[in-house]
Amino acid sequence: MWNFSNDPEFQPELDWIREFVRIEVAPLDYVLGSQWNIHDPDFKRLVRPLQQKVKDRGLWACHLGPALGGKGYGQLKLALMSEQFGYSRFGPVVFGAQAPDSGNSEILAHFGSEELKARYLGPLLQNEIVSCFSVTEPHGGADPLQIRTTAVQDGKDWVINGEKWFASSASYAEFYIIMALTDPDAPSHQKMSLFVVSADTPGIEVIRNYSYHGEIGATHGHVRWTGVRVPAQNMLGARGQGFAVAQLRLGGGRLHHAMRGLAEATRCFEMMCERVNSRALNSQLLSSSQMTQEKIADSWVELRQFRLLILETAWLADQGHSWKDLRRNVSAVKMTMPRILHDIASRALHLHGSLGLSTEMPFAADVINSFHLGLADGPTEVHKLLVARETLKQYPACADIFPDYMHYRQVERAQRRMGMTSPC
Repeated sequence: MWNFSNDPEFQPELDWIREFVRIEVAPLDYVLGSQWNIHDPDFKRLVRPLQQKVKDRGLWACHLGPALGGKGYGQLKLALMSEQFGYSRFGPVVFGAQAPDSGNSEILAHFGSEELKARYLGPLLQNEIVSCFSVTEPHGGADPLQIRTTAVQDGKDWVINGEKWFASSASYAEFYIIMALTDPDAPSHQKMSLFVVSADTPGIEVIRNYSYHGEIGATHGHVRWTGVRVPAQNMLGARGQGFAVAQLRLGGGRLHHAMRGLAEATRCFEMMCERVNSRALNSQLLSSSQMTQEKIADSWVELRQFRLLILETAWLADQGHSWKDLRRNVSAVKMTMPRILHDIASRALHLHGSLGLSTEMPFAADVINSFHLGLADGPTEVHKLLVARETLKQYPACADIFPDYMHYRQVERAQRRMGMTSPC
């Protein structure tokens, strides 16, 4: 049975989140810097009280199971919550659901040793520290098979050498989860392993931090690793299983990220609708123009379609399908997200006229962020290829030079089935 309503006890929580984020959390976006700079005195003064309200409400870190202090919500509820978080840059961190910490906490909980969990997991879950997930390298871009950073076993330690690129929150992180080449002669997806590395380990150097246009602060690090010694027990999962372990954080993370992207696009849509109902040209409201109405209609339909695609994927995950089984769905979500945000933000910018171009409006930053969404966690093209490959597996090739569904063949089969004689 299909049901498009929320649980009666959950809808009030969503309503509370929506109002709380828009009224109390969203103003933080205009007065604070990076949401990962947890040691900023203003962060402590302004964000911590809001986090306590969330904890008092029982909505803190809901992606975690009850044993770790969360609600253990399924993917559908988490997606609906993320849709509300995404209205504000500080939304996720106020609810204990910010990337990369949420995904890193899941990996630690499932694969970390008791020592690692005791040292990092508790403080990470409480946002007392932040972390960094470090995979991408300058030369390799989106292709993890191009990783050259090596981890070589030396006694009871592993020694890491290499460079990582666009390692988000690197300068604020208490620890890194880094992917390195441990088994160069193994099959492609069994060459890499994941390690937890304390940020104060000798040999780690943040060469430079980068930002993209519209982002607050430079938070994406170019990091050099030189002779960094890591205890063997800091490996996450088995040797050579770095890709498999990383998938734990990517499937659900992409869904939640998509819902936050949906919220960003929805904010643009709301501003666009208000503007065209308020601005007159040639003695007529913009909203009376058919070309404007077309933009509004296209935007509304695209938002609804995208939302349903995300929620269907989340629902399937809650029905017991693995992220491997759902990789086509997740990739479809990922490839759609940047286009939706780009198109709706662009329309909003255009309909605001010169004001839309200015830094008084968020639209130019939203357009740039759409390109970021199209590159992070694998570029759009990679996900389109996966969707196509997985789809085509369902359709066998025709052995004949002419397709079996040609009209005359369909007629012959229909006649045989109905006991009819072919006309002379």
